Amino acid sequence: MYLGIDAGTSEIKALVIDGQGEIVATAGAKLTVQRLHPHWSEQDPAEWWMATQQAVSELRQKVGDHWSQIRAIGLSGQMHGAVLLNRDNQVLRPCILWNDTRSAAECAELTALAPDLHSVTGNLAMPGFTAPKLLWVARHEPQIFEQTASILLPKDYLRWKMSGEKLSDMSDAAGTLWLDVGRRDWSDSLLAACGLTRDHMPRQVEGSEPAGKLRPELARQWGLNEEVIIAGGGGDNAASAVGIGAINPGDAFISLGTSGVLFAVNDRFRPNPASAVHAFCHALPDRWHQMSVMLTAASSLRWLCELIGASETTLLSEVATLSGADQRRAPVFLPYLSGERTPHNDPQATGSFHGLTLSTQRASLAYAVLEGVTFGLADGLKVLQEAGTTLTSCSLTGGGARSPWWAQLIADVLNLPVVTHPGGEAGGALGAARLGWLADGGDESEVCRKPKELKRYLPDPGRQKYLQKRLDYFRLLYQQQREARAPGF
Repeated sequence: MYLGIDAGTSEIKALVIDGQGEIVATAGAKLTVQRLHPHWSEQDPAEWWMATQQAVSELRQKVGDHWSQIRAIGLSGQMHGAVLLNRDNQVLRPCILWNDTRSAAECAELTALAPDLHSVTGNLAMPGFTAPKLLWVARHEPQIFEQTASILLPKDYLRWKMSGEKLSDMSDAAGTLWLDVGRRDWSDSLLAACGLTRDHMPRQVEGSEPAGKLRPELARQWGLNEEVIIAGGGGDNAASAVGIGAINPGDAFISLGTSGVLFAVNDRFRPNPASAVHAFCHALPDRWHQMSVMLTAASSLRWLCELIGASETTLLSEVATLSGADQRRAPVFLPYLSGERTPHNDPQATGSFHGLTLSTQRASLAYAVLEGVTFGLADGLKVLQEAGTTLTSCSLTGGGARSPWWAQLIADVLNLPVVTHPGGEAGGALGAARLGWLADGGDESEVCRKPKELKRYLPDPGRQKYLQKRLDYFRLLYQQQREARAPGF
């Protein structure tokens, strides 16, 4: 049996799979995000650890007598977060998260300091990445920067708490802007541009390799054997890819979580930074991937639910009753509540509804939100296609995968078959457990097999004409917003 732990933004998720790869039990513990200022997004790493302890305790009760049969643990987590430790391994400040956009100015600084940034990392400097965050800390919190002895990503902080080892995997490290992604090694020149050296960085392993063992006292507390292996693990999307069986060139999936991701597997490093496409290492050796990333996806629906005091289940059921005419009259929603990455690289972008009238109902608002997020995914697909990536279908994972109506809308807008799978909402936790299995000697062809198909959603040609018109208007509205923010407007 294998334990997977996913350090998400809104929740720590944990699950156990058996020796056949079937999910035995799942558990979770909610997290909160602190937003002290506009564009800020932070979490206390101590909260992650408490939530992990809570999720593991709940899972242990569910699994019962078989719990002690766990042989390995895999880790997955939100990428790009900066956990800063001093020489005594004390956390120096709250972790600056992936959807924090305060370091826009530092992105320009990093690009100037590191002329080889794009060719080495395959990515533009964006505020979400780790490196600009450290330049921001150096500028605005110099006393913190001077004390920083180690920098860990969120899942790797959990590894350190579990094992005492400071290690990271290639897929997560690729999101720092300090990795030579083609060579799968830290870049000394990029580290130097931020006033850092390899001494600040964790040692690297592949996601499917062993990367430490549980501390004896923690193993006893958790009721596990001291020889339990901790795998290298992966960034949340690379781990989700392992969970969905997207490990070979041509495989692809969409993740609808807090963020929205379109993920395509490559057999080599294929950067396209000009369109804000991400090019990262996969969690498995000798593989890479491209991603388009939008910062606000399923979290847009959660935001609307909190705003109007309705549950997601209720709103989704109301959306499903809208007629085609209702949908064509609905407002158009720009989903840029936290700025945007692909394809705009625009931390100042904002969300908005366009076309509100006195007759607009909350179901129409919910429809607009789902449609706006889907249009954002379409923008991501467009630039992936322009980068030479050809997709024939996409699996769907994350919390948004629970909505059949949304899955059909995605198929219609992207003009691609969309496939859902049992347990698709498990996401990174399932992939993490599979990586643990691989680190324990599992065979890749067995461990990473594609899950059963739950349903296949085919594009509806009858809806595509009016959806394309709304997509064109969506793109025009964003351009008008960006032009309105231009100097001298």
